[in-house]
Amino acid sequence: MSEPGYFSDHSMARRVMSKRAVGLTYGQRALVIGAVHPLLYVGTAENTEHRLTPYTRLALTGHLFEAVFLGSKAEADRALEFTTKKHAKVRGGLPEDAGPHHPAGTGYSALDPHLMYMTMAFTFDSAEMMYDLLVRTMTDGEREGLYQDYVRWAELFGMPADAAPGSYPEFRASFDAYLASDELFLTDEARLVGSYLAGQRVPYPQRMPLQQVTSAFFLLVQGSLPPRIRQMYGMRWSIADQVAYKALAQAVRTAHLAPPPLLPPMLRGTLLGPSAPIYQLVSRREHRSVTRGRPSMPGVDPRNWAERNSVDEPRAATS
Repeated sequence: MSEPGYFSDHSMARRVMSKRAVGLTYGQRALVIGAVHPLLYVGTAENTEHRLTPYTRLALTGHLFEAVFLGSKAEADRALEFTTKKHAKVRGGLPEDAGPHHPAGTGYSALDPHLMYMTMAFTFDSAEMMYDLLVRTMTDGEREGLYQDYVRWAELFGMPADAAPGSYPEFRASFDAYLASDELFLTDEARLVGSYLAGQRVPYPQRMPLQQVTSAFFLLVQGSLPPRIRQMYGMRWSIADQVAYKALAQAVRTAHLAPPPLLPPMLRGTLLGPSAPIYQLVSRREHRSVTRGRPSMPGVDPRNWAERNSVDEPRAATS
């Protein structure tokens, strides 16, 4: 018998996060939407060690999250300790204005309770959305259970419990109001990075069948975005796109609903389990590409704002 973790096998967190269709899509969707929060985006971009390898950072984050949701307590504790050490160093201020609500100098910290809650909010919202879309529609009770599991998950990472709304209906009302507010703002870099993460920009041509797989993946991510978020990125979304998106989502749903004997042999055993092995494949592929001089996101400066300006300022002084 395997060692128990922080979430039981019957918890909504494990039931949702063990679905690979969710595990492989929710994180990318959460990052695309979360980029509209300037403090979250800039705080991450200015302090990450993976500006050259953004998909490796996504893979690492996904692995850490899965360790807490799906792993034993020992595995979860190692992930939590690693994250705590990294977050202790993440603090600073916005180097430039980021909309009327976030002027230059606005401070951020990975230990700020509200920013910890917002990180949880974007993540939970995407997990909920992708499960409803690709697996089945949750009941009200299941939705509340998943929300409470996510609050517990955020608490494990250090968020005070009172930083989050007490119930799912309260969360949904406040989060939807936030997404409709004028607080949302995309910096130029956030828009560029998010456009890659959503597949709006594809840096290099791909061979079949990888092109078909990634195109399908990006179709699900883009289609699941709130219309306002697509508009902020300038994404074109046609009726044909919507039809293709709905058909693909229904096909994935059907695969989950069909009894296992009816599934094609190649699909049996692939719908359940952690997504970490696939994250590792993505990370290795990215590292090979970068070592060959092919950046993952052309146009994104590998230096953060502080590094760029520490180099550029002396030049300006001598001109």
